[in-house]
Amino acid sequence: MIFKDERSFEDALINLLTSQKGWDDVLNNPNEEDLINNWAEILFNNNKEQDRLNNVPLNRSEMNQILEQINSLASPLKKNEFINGKSVSIKRENEKDTLHFGKEVSLKIYDRQEIAAGQSYYQIARQPRFTKKSPLLSERRGDFMLLINGMPVIHVELKRSSTPISKPIHQIKQYMYEQVFIGIFSLIQVFVAMTPDETVYFANPGEAELFNKDYFFRWADFNNEPVNDWKQIADTILSIPMAHQIIGFYTIPDSSDNTLKVMRSYQIYAAREIANRVVKIDWHEKDQLGGYIWHTTGSGKTLTSFKSAQLIASSGETDKVVFLMDRIELGSQSLAEFKGFAELEDEIHGTDSTLDLISKLKSDNPTETLIVTSIQKMSNIKSDGIKYAELRAIQSKRIVIIIDEAHRSTFGEMLARIKFETFPDAIYFGFTGTPIHEENMRKDSTTATIFGDELHRYSLVDGIRDKNVLGFDATKVATFKDITIRREVALMKAKANNEVDAVNDPVKSKIYYKYMDEKQVPIVGYYNENGIYISGIEDYIPMSQYRRVEHQQEVTRDILENWIRLSRNGKFHALLATSSIIEAIEYYRILKDNPLGVKVTALFDKNFDYTGDTIFKQDGLVEIIEDYNTMYGQDFSIPKQAQFKKDITLRLAHKYPYHNIDRDNQIDIVIVVDQLLTGYDSKYINTLYLDKVTEYANIIQAFSRTNRLMGSEKPFGIIRYYRKVHTMEKNIKKAVKLYSGDKEIGLFVEKLGSNLLAMNRIYEDIKSVFESNGIHNFEKLPDSDVAKQKFADLFKEFNTLLEAALIQGFNWEKNEYFCEVKPGEPKVKISILSDKQVYQAWLLRYKELGGGEGGGTGVDNIPFDIDYEIVEKDSERIDYDYLNANFRKYIRLRKDKSDPEELDRVINDLHRFFLTLTKEQQKYADMVLYDLQNGALIVEDDKEFMDYINEYQSKIEYNQIQNIVNSFGLDNSLLNNMLNLRLTDKTINEFGRFDKLMDSVDIKTTRKWFEEQLGHKMKLREVYSKIDQLLRDFIIGGGFDIEEYIRIDIDKN
Repeated sequence: MIFKDERSFEDALINLLTSQKGWDDVLNNPNEEDLINNWAEILFNNNKEQDRLNNVPLNRSEMNQILEQINSLASPLKKNEFINGKSVSIKRENEKDTLHFGKEVSLKIYDRQEIAAGQSYYQIARQPRFTKKSPLLSERRGDFMLLINGMPVIHVELKRSSTPISKPIHQIKQYMYEQVFIGIFSLIQVFVAMTPDETVYFANPGEAELFNKDYFFRWADFNNEPVNDWKQIADTILSIPMAHQIIGFYTIPDSSDNTLKVMRSYQIYAAREIANRVVKIDWHEKDQLGGYIWHTTGSGKTLTSFKSAQLIASSGETDKVVFLMDRIELGSQSLAEFKGFAELEDEIHGTDSTLDLISKLKSDNPTETLIVTSIQKMSNIKSDGIKYAELRAIQSKRIVIIIDEAHRSTFGEMLARIKFETFPDAIYFGFTGTPIHEENMRKDSTTATIFGDELHRYSLVDGIRDKNVLGFDATKVATFKDITIRREVALMKAKANNEVDAVNDPVKSKIYYKYMDEKQVPIVGYYNENGIYISGIEDYIPMSQYRRVEHQQEVTRDILENWIRLSRNGKFHALLATSSIIEAIEYYRILKDNPLGVKVTALFDKNFDYTGDTIFKQDGLVEIIEDYNTMYGQDFSIPKQAQFKKDITLRLAHKYPYHNIDRDNQIDIVIVVDQLLTGYDSKYINTLYLDKVTEYANIIQAFSRTNRLMGSEKPFGIIRYYRKVHTMEKNIKKAVKLYSGDKEIGLFVEKLGSNLLAMNRIYEDIKSVFESNGIHNFEKLPDSDVAKQKFADLFKEFNTLLEAALIQGFNWEKNEYFCEVKPGEPKVKISILSDKQVYQAWLLRYKELGGGEGGGTGVDNIPFDIDYEIVEKDSERIDYDYLNANFRKYIRLRKDKSDPEELDRVINDLHRFFLTLTKEQQKYADMVLYDLQNGALIVEDDKEFMDYINEYQSKIEYNQIQNIVNSFGLDNSLLNNMLNLRLTDKTINEFGRFDKLMDSVDIKTTRKWFEEQLGHKMKLREVYSKIDQLLRDFIIGGGFDIEEYIRIDIDKN
């Protein structure tokens, strides 16, 4: 259904919510006072009993007590704790309640468990009128709010069909900036921005400046298919029971960063499935399985698993919920995260030792229900001397065990000991991004045989589609030519000394030619129709081939040759994964003294096998730690290797105490064997160099170290693999097929050729947008808002492609490329249509689109849908030498009275280059040329064209400042200081500076000026409003002609 206006959409949606989706009634056009009275009435109805309100309603003074408590809570996080705290206490001041007058009573406000039941009451406040913070601001009304028990908890903003979703989002942001969400309105927990065919929801960030598009979520169904139709949204996120559950269960007050979080749809489904499974458990039955959650790495499994554990613990269906981590250091990390998510400080309990774990499992204290520990401590319970009676007492409890990273060592002896010996009657749930299937089962076990059925899936493909994680750009880098490898294998199998020997001997020749024939022996092995494995050439390559110095030097050369491009000159870091500790040490010694100054270290297990290589390994480890100590001023040793590892992981992730480390203290490359390839997260890692053959879960886990989001300069994770490259290519395809979740494969990004062709297509589209609006050189923006938005959309798409292409080998100095468009296809020649000058012009035009953000006077001034990360990009220094050279050439030709056609050609060339100037600079450049052509400007020998542009600009800005100072009697010094600070809406009145400027206004002079400009008498209040807005716009905009400003204002009105 198409809605031509917002009102008809609002009518249809509210009618659906009230008639079918559980909402009881509608309050039309209420103001804050109306909502407070409504809340008071509901509080009275829910608390009439004698030991609460004693059938005496709340008076306004008592409601003010509640509002004062709300106003004292500084953040949405604290408001969430208030709402979910179930009750609020007040001192009775209504004398009619003789039983409680002057005493404290506790009032029930909300119960998360009373979903469409008990005393829960659901209302819609339609077109609520907000309280203005300042009388100078316009009246504001929202579209509608969803109220639970009288408290506004979800705010919805709507726009009609064919409106970008950015519009209602901006409207919410504008309301937030104007601080309308105060008092009772500050209880809002979740915002929903809607059009009939698109919806975004997000937790209340508390301030307009904290709006972050990374936390704007779109709803999806159980199978992760996006839900966009407004009726489906009404049926899910806005309906009862889901709206009630979101506020009560699926918002998380995260004290670790003082933000309110709301869960994504797939996280909600997973937590709910686990909780529902526990409810159905018959604790008297034996051998019951829980199930597992397949959620891709980087999808927020820690938050999901916490919420699952919390829901189970609070349900009363279990006695103990144990969250089990694979390693002690990861357990500490998860404990800290869980404590941040917890509503109560003592809700989550860590364990200092196995004995401490036993003590907490034995405890009947209801506050010690949720425990975080390591698999190592859990597996040692029986061996650490627990008494039989104690163990039996613990075993009799209803225990749920949730295991993180369930693909990892859960298939080892420790889990077997826990599951089959220590706690055979517990219910086990696993979380994994790479479940073990039959294709890659270990020890006859799959994830399903250990945990039970898959309860919910959110695969890597889903995560990439939703932009929760990045895709990959995988490149095979062969260090030996295929023909060389094939020849060496053929000679080895023929037992020939060289090719002449192989060809001349009939027996050897037959074998030799068989292995040289790709049809008889392919490069990669395969299973034939009978299930028999047919070996390929790479199967015969001995591992010693890759221990050769030539191979390691080629790998090192590839790393260093591409380092600056791939790492963005050291902004991002990399892992180099090798096949053995010995190789890791060899690579370390090759790489540590590199000419680029790339900082390298290595990390591997210190538990060496006692073989002939033990001394080599130990010497290598000593060398690595000594170098690390010297490089970073540390004092680690082999006994302190755990601390050494922790320092590396924190430094690589830029986590405390390395949040803001400078370039000299960063690690560029960490060489590993298996360490860090699973379970480790750092958004600063963007590249994996892989010199080992691996498969299935290990491939996806290792690749996933590179795909955490971190801005436009990291468009994908980069994978470069060097060993048995064709076998690895096959293994990667098999892993992708297994872990794509039965969906269309989209794990790998487009290659350079495809991106270049797409850039050419967008160039033609942008060119068409400008030329159809009479602009042939990108020197200014089109006048049409539709054309501006089209340009904004196209340039954002172009910039995304450019960021990818730059990492893949594109640079502006080269305009022709010979490359693949699709992997495996023949290379083609591609000529680039755009150039650096055009891109700089586009970037300046794009920045001009966003120039007015924040300076508007209301919600109607909604900006174009642009990406402010692009706006904040530095424009490269323009080649002013070329501009000045043409300027000097024009001066010389005029002086020599040259041919008019030649003069026109040079002036046109100058004008063509104007597109790389800002819009403001173009205006002054035209003035300079006009004065030059009319003899008003005499050029001095030591001045350049840009000098004159700056001079004209400075003179006009000076005149503008003097004009505004004289017209309004302002403090000249104060105004100039504020202009030099490049202030924003947020910072303009820091330290009261704008208030001081307003105090300096001569109101009589100002009133006279406005009355002369506008042609009518004005009230003093109107004058204050006008000068306030004019000064704000003047300072934030960097100045303008105030008479022209007023003329534009008159034309608008």
